[in-house]
This record gives sequence, C-alpha cells and structure tokens, in this order.
Amino acid sequence: MTTRQDLYSLARHTRDAASLFVKDIGQGLLVVSHNTLALLGLAVVAVLLVFTSQAGLREKLESATLGWLHARQEARAEADGSALLLPAEPEAVARATATDPRGLSRQQAAVAHWLARRYRVAPEPISRLVQEAWAVGQRAKVEPTLILSIMAIESGFNPFAQSTVGAQGLMQVMTRVHDDKYEAFGGTLAAFDPVTNLRVGVQVLKECIQRAGGLEEGLRYYVGAANLPDDTGYTARVMAEHDLLKAVAAGRPVPANASARPLREAASAPTGESAQVAMLR
Repeated sequence: MTTRQDLYSLARHTRDAASLFVKDIGQGLLVVSHNTLALLGLAVVAVLLVFTSQAGLREKLESATLGWLHARQEARAEADGSALLLPAEPEAVARATATDPRGLSRQQAAVAHWLARRYRVAPEPISRLVQEAWAVGQRAKVEPTLILSIMAIESGFNPFAQSTVGAQGLMQVMTRVHDDKYEAFGGTLAAFDPVTNLRVGVQVLKECIQRAGGLEEGLRYYVGAANLPDDTGYTARVMAEHDLLKAVAAGRPVPANASARPLREAASAPTGESAQVAMLR
C-alpha cells in the first residue's frame, strides 16, 4: 500500500528529473547556438578572404549589386512617371575624353588653356588631347605642339569633322585608306574617338614626313598636295600655329586671337586622290 511519504518522494524525483531535463536541453541549445555562431563567423571570414583576394570577383559582385539597384531605381521612376530622367549611367564619366587641367604640367596646362580660349572649347577635353599629344609625340619623336597645330588647322578640335573627300575626325585621317590602322582600336568607327584619331593621325603624319624626307614636305603629303604646285597655304598655316604654340609652351604671352587663320578645305589632286591614298601604292 502506497503511503503519503512514497508519493512525496515520487513527486520530488519527478520534479528533479524534469529540472535536469530542462537544464540539459538549455545547455544543449546554448552549445548549438555557440557552434552555429562560430560556423557563421567562419563563413563570413571565408567569404571576406575570398573577396579580398579576388578583385575581379569583388568587382563583378559590386557591378551586379549596382545593376540591381539601378534596375530598382528605374522601376520606381517608371512608376512615378519620371522615367525620362533615366536610365542613369554612373560609369559614363569613364568614357569622357577629359582631364582636369590641374593634373597637367605647367607647360601643358598653359597650352591647354590657350587652345581652349582660342577655339572656344572646354579646357578639360583639350587637356586630355594635350596630354596625349605629349605622350604620343615623345614616342613618335614628333613635337606635341605640331600635332596640336595640325588638329587645330584640320578640324578646329571638332572630333566629328568630315571633309568632302572623307577625311574624318580631329586630324582628318582618310579612314577608308587607313582602315588597317584602326583595326587595333576595334574598327574605323574609332576614327571619331578623339584619342584614337590622334594616335592614328600621328602615325600617318610620321609616315608622310619619312616619305617626304622633311617636315614641310611631309605636311604637303599629309594634306594631299605632294604633287601639286600649291598646297593652298596649308603648310604655312600649320607652321604659323606651331610657332604660336611653341611660344605659349615656352611661357611667353600670346593673345588667344593672334594670327587667326581659317580652317582649310581639303585639297585634292586633279585625279581626285589625296597623297594619303597614293602612299599605299
């Protein structure tokens, strides 16, 4: 027969067992949570190590994230009726042919600001062209002020200029003749990229000078007047602009409107072919 003392003892044992069970469960959950946090921390560290060691992977993730954010922004703009302001393209600045004039040497900055005033163009894109003229001129052993002078007389620094005979861009290169020179830049449409046109134009100019045996005769080849009695004053205009730019580069004061000269119309031989065409024969 069960006594009251036995019932009390049973209840106490049951309570102790339940307490131990709850305690064991709590400790187990604590251990599991600690292990989970540790695993999560290790995973975060591993991901960070991967992304810091692989710049390309990090850039792809950043680009994908930005793309998603832009897509969300466009969707909201469309919903608000302001989609005409989009799509935004924050990387467009990387395509701009522009350089801060403050990043140039004193000599280059003086030339850039003078050309900007003379041809009424922004100093930033002119600064980029001046910078490139100095770099390419050094490699090609052609005076950078001569390169800039040719651009000035040929196009007035209009990168989209085209003559009646098909010369294109800043240095008015005959694109259809020198298409092989544009292959390294992705094709002839690169003629309208200012930096590419400058580089190809200097290459053509160098070939003309070497073929003619001198600078002024080389300019006659470049303009397509090698076999003509008169180059319509082209060589004189380029050399006059060259002298002005050399004076500016030397630090001498030169008015921006000094010896202003009209842009040339492309000269053509009686056969209708320029010397740039004849060079390939």
